[in-house]
Amino acid sequence: MKYNAISLALLTSLTLPAGVANANAVPDDEDIEKLTVSGERLNNYLYEKADSLSRLDLDIKDLPQSISVIGEEMIDDFALNNINAVLDTVTGLNVEEVETDRTYFTARGFDVTNFQVDGLGLPVLSGNVHGDIDTAIYDRVEVLRGANGLMTGTGSPSATINYVRKKPTENTQISARGQLGSWNAKRLDIDASAPLTDSVGARVVVVKENRESYLDRYELDKTVAYGVISAALTDTTQLTVGASQQTSDAKGNMWGALTLYYADGTPTNFDTSTSTSADWSRWDVTDTRYFAFLEQQLAEGWSLKADYTHIETDEDTQLFYTYVSRDADTGVTLLDPETGLGLIGYGSEYTLDDEHDYADIYLNGNFDAFGQTHQVMMGASYAKVAYTDQSLYDFHTGNGFPLLPAMEDWTGNTPLPEFTDGATGSDVEEEQTAVYFGGNFALTDSLSLLAGGRFNQVEVTGISYGIDETLDENAFVPYGGLVYAINDDINTYFSYTEVFTPQTERDANFNRLDPITGEAKELGVKASLMDGNALLTVAYFDIDQVNVAVDDGFAANPVSGVEEQVYREADGISSKGWEVDLAGEILPGLQTSLGLTFFDLDGDQLVADYTPEKLVNVNATYQFQTLPALKVGTSIRWQEATSRNVGQVPAAYANAGQDIVIEQDAYALVNMMASYTVNDSITIIANVNNVTDEKYLKSLYWEQGYYGAPRNYMLSVNWQY
Repeated sequence: MKYNAISLALLTSLTLPAGVANANAVPDDEDIEKLTVSGERLNNYLYEKADSLSRLDLDIKDLPQSISVIGEEMIDDFALNNINAVLDTVTGLNVEEVETDRTYFTARGFDVTNFQVDGLGLPVLSGNVHGDIDTAIYDRVEVLRGANGLMTGTGSPSATINYVRKKPTENTQISARGQLGSWNAKRLDIDASAPLTDSVGARVVVVKENRESYLDRYELDKTVAYGVISAALTDTTQLTVGASQQTSDAKGNMWGALTLYYADGTPTNFDTSTSTSADWSRWDVTDTRYFAFLEQQLAEGWSLKADYTHIETDEDTQLFYTYVSRDADTGVTLLDPETGLGLIGYGSEYTLDDEHDYADIYLNGNFDAFGQTHQVMMGASYAKVAYTDQSLYDFHTGNGFPLLPAMEDWTGNTPLPEFTDGATGSDVEEEQTAVYFGGNFALTDSLSLLAGGRFNQVEVTGISYGIDETLDENAFVPYGGLVYAINDDINTYFSYTEVFTPQTERDANFNRLDPITGEAKELGVKASLMDGNALLTVAYFDIDQVNVAVDDGFAANPVSGVEEQVYREADGISSKGWEVDLAGEILPGLQTSLGLTFFDLDGDQLVADYTPEKLVNVNATYQFQTLPALKVGTSIRWQEATSRNVGQVPAAYANAGQDIVIEQDAYALVNMMASYTVNDSITIIANVNNVTDEKYLKSLYWEQGYYGAPRNYMLSVNWQY
């Protein structure tokens, strides 16, 4: 059993003999330290580097794009236990939680499809994430906004999200955290790191979480296990190997979400706790990962790095969707505004097995020429994703598509269907290969050029729900950026990359859409403030794309006969706007991560309406100078009003022909925290989320949606050694 093997390895590490746990620390050797540290934190909320996003040894201030880093300190302060909670705090990121266990992410108006772990991972063709991704095993989350054509190949102009795993520390460190919260939430984290010998270190993280929910019938049981060993094989060679496994077992989960409007166009406005789930609904996700990283120091200033990750994902679900019949002429749903009747259930059993293999090798280093020192890197990447899934239905008992009462009266009580009919699914394999090169060339003492390119090839074969998924696309994506240092504290920059993104979406005839093409430009300034304790970034971006997939309603799959979401190619979508990001200590004791985003999305009104184009993120803590044991803070996220036009009122109503528009008013979510350090070992943290008890829809990315959590509480007790 894979889980047992990983658990045994982690348990062995946790129960090391006392003599081993107290072994001498790894020697303070400059080469070894460089091998084990890939990012440097200057103070609590400010990081100096994000090496894995560029493959070059450059400070964030010297990279010609806007970057945010959310680290352990802020994650602990605001109890950001999952990735969705972390990314909700990031400048310019929009977390689209369309249902309880499936999430999309957007930035600058476009889907985020570039996800990496320790800098490894090529763009995925579908950007949604299943399950609840825990943050316990990660040291920090790095977000590069804009098109990262140099490192991600396809040049998607939204963002690149990089999760940086925790690594062994030079000294023995052990911490434990217990949490209790609203809706019977319980969680325990243990994080232990120790040098095993003078040249070998290990780290183990284990998590157990169980919580119910404000949503009717929903609960989550989550287990995380992670272990990593890093060994200096020689003075110039370091090997890091590890494994992780996360199981997220959700019960009472949604598949789809609430119908948000009645047939006459009035909003449904259900209670916050309302859920479409059946009492037998479940969505179990197991994610297992193995990884290895080898770094070889070569001549002075040069290194060769090789990275490999294998991922296995297993999903086992029983899903229940609700929908209503549609007017044949307008496509508008016919939910009766007087009785609330018209809902139909739709049960399915869904299983997914997929395997990912990622490999990357690259060379980087420095050389002197023309009186300046320059950096270069070159490498190659390979990724293979193979997945099979299957959906089963019940067409014969009557339980597969039951008529439902009004949603206000729905308790989830419906017979479990016999999932034996209509077997359909996918058997698909995707391969991506890439070669890339780039460098940071010092043109003068003040002016540098970051330039390079990447050739990326994507091949897909297989059948998905009766549709041929064959794809063979390739492109060379150039990247360029200029950075000019006005003085030691202020840099200005300009960057440019082309855009090329294959798509899996289908049109109404179930033909695959053409790849997205276009270009992205960014102009900005970065300023080091408060004697280097804070970094301010102001960026203007200009993005133009064609062939972007946009919602085009539903059409019957010609093979399965089931209605599916279909898309059309937008003639052209542009996004132009500004971002302001400030991170670090702006006054003694005042740590901040602040963001302002405002842009105009043009070219498709539907997308522009449901995309918030004005966002404010405020994350700040203050540690009292006269009482340093006490820290207080707030996290505020504000977004402008959004809407979604879903058609017109059908002829049966007095207001026939009137547009039906789902609306979400502008709102702010206010979270607060306070912590008290009892002694060197114990800290108590209290969190209150959604202090004002705001009622809001999580997303209008789909025309279905559900409400966010009302006011809730969390109490944490942290112990460290």
